[in-house]
Amino acid sequence: MEKFTQLRGVAAPLDMVNVDTDLIIPKQHLKTIERTGLGKYLLDELRYNEDGSEKEDFVLNQPAYRDAKILVAGDNFGCGSSREHAPWAIDDFGIRCVISTSFADIFFNNCFKNGILPIVVSPEDLEKLMDDAGRGSNAVLTVDLEAQEITGPDGGTISFDVDQFRKHCLINGLDDIGLTMEKENKITDFEAKRAQSQPWL
Repeated sequence: MEKFTQLRGVAAPLDMVNVDTDLIIPKQHLKTIERTGLGKYLLDELRYNEDGSEKEDFVLNQPAYRDAKILVAGDNFGCGSSREHAPWAIDDFGIRCVISTSFADIFFNNCFKNGILPIVVSPEDLEKLMDDAGRGSNAVLTVDLEAQEITGPDGGTISFDVDQFRKHCLINGLDDIGLTMEKENKITDFEAKRAQSQPWL
């Protein structure tokens, strides 16, 4: 998993509440178990017309936000079904941080397991960040995970809380497999001893 220490990039405003995982990545695109290639289907229903053409007025189709790295979203983001394809699609699009006032629990946990930092802020701070994100190509935020701070285009900062274990995992690029492999020496040791004491296994 790619390490997350500090992220600087354009923030896209998605001023909608209750954005569920079916809206993030519709069910017809869940046929793959690969984590790549899903970015083009992110928010499919909002981004494209029925004929496949882009909806020009949707935020991620606007030139200033096509390479957004941060998403500032409304309350209860990621609700609905537990599909892990939702964070896969967000990450594949290039977004590594989602900021909201609240997240659905399963989506929130899946983000951390896939190298995405979900940040919970107060309604007042979200309003400020949504305003910052509305500045088009000037909507640049810096998210410093180590300092637990978001710095806006005007230099103002907002502090945020994060579970320290999850912070450790993101900073060091450790998913569940990575955490297990940190104990590779102990695992190898155990297997060698077991093979000696119980060779029939």
